[in-house]
Amino acid sequence: MDAPHKKPKVLVTDDDMVQRLIFRTTLEADGYDVLEAENGADALEKLSQEPDIRLLLTDLAMPKMDGYHLIQAVRKDELRYTYIIVLTSMDDRDSLLNALSLGADDYLTKPVFPDELKFRLRGGSRLLKLESQELLIFSMAKLAEYRSEETGFHLERVSHYTRLFARDISKNHPELGLSLSMADEIALVSALHDVGKVAISDNILKKPGRLTPQERQIMETHTTVGGKMLREIYGGTGSLYLWLAYEIAMYHHERWDGKGYPSGLSGEDIPISARVMALSDVYDALINKRCYKDAIPHETAKEMILEERGRHFDPKVVDTFVRLEKECMAVCDRFRNREKSVDLEIKADFP
Repeated sequence: MDAPHKKPKVLVTDDDMVQRLIFRTTLEADGYDVLEAENGADALEKLSQEPDIRLLLTDLAMPKMDGYHLIQAVRKDELRYTYIIVLTSMDDRDSLLNALSLGADDYLTKPVFPDELKFRLRGGSRLLKLESQELLIFSMAKLAEYRSEETGFHLERVSHYTRLFARDISKNHPELGLSLSMADEIALVSALHDVGKVAISDNILKKPGRLTPQERQIMETHTTVGGKMLREIYGGTGSLYLWLAYEIAMYHHERWDGKGYPSGLSGEDIPISARVMALSDVYDALINKRCYKDAIPHETAKEMILEERGRHFDPKVVDTFVRLEKECMAVCDRFRNREKSVDLEIKADFP
């Protein structure tokens, strides 16, 4: 059974009834569900009544509440991001800059051409779709993290490390073919590296001591389980970021010297995304407490990583880590402060 197709909703806000009618006719023909408001106050009421409105088209000069105050109100109180396009005169640059500074995303100059209106809204819809995909990715990853009881903010920290490393590699090692856009996509999907742990039993995931050889063998299957799941999703979408997610989940426990798992890949046969993920994951595991170990200082972790240069880790990725160690420490400190704040909030709620 196919999922029902839901028309995207767009709220057209303009005190000119004829202008609203023109917009409605154009947008409904393009598959939008169009709602109307005659001023900013009316628009805010519509937004509160219809929380799934994510596209807002608004004039700036209106009675009761103008477009500027509408933008401010939306940006102040929104729980989900609303993409805002403002209507402005071609010669009114100051008004446009003011609207953009308040939080408008895009603009259209009057008179508005129907095709341009459609393309601008489609661009906004694509950005909102990406936001939804990011939220879904992180929610999937959190399922695995909650089950394995990893240190708080592990996924967030790893995302920062992978972005730092991948961007540096993009700049300093162009021969590896890692673009800046790929670097950001690696950071986005890094949260899925252990998604396969949803298939591992709690008595293994949460065991406080060393695993037996048989338990270790079961634990290692989280790579193939996660990789298979993501590859199947990729097969249905063809999205590059899902292929990167597959590479990371499947191969982030491979080693540069070929002694890793699940496939025993070595050197540059290991995807660069997985090589970046491997060091990010190990560094975070070393400097944070886990159910089976205590945290160690950054300097000790650095020494261990340097010892594994050319054995466990790609030498180029290790060199990137050394260049960015201060930034890595800053990320760690930032999230430790957030963990302390969360602990204080919990203690205040449950004295």
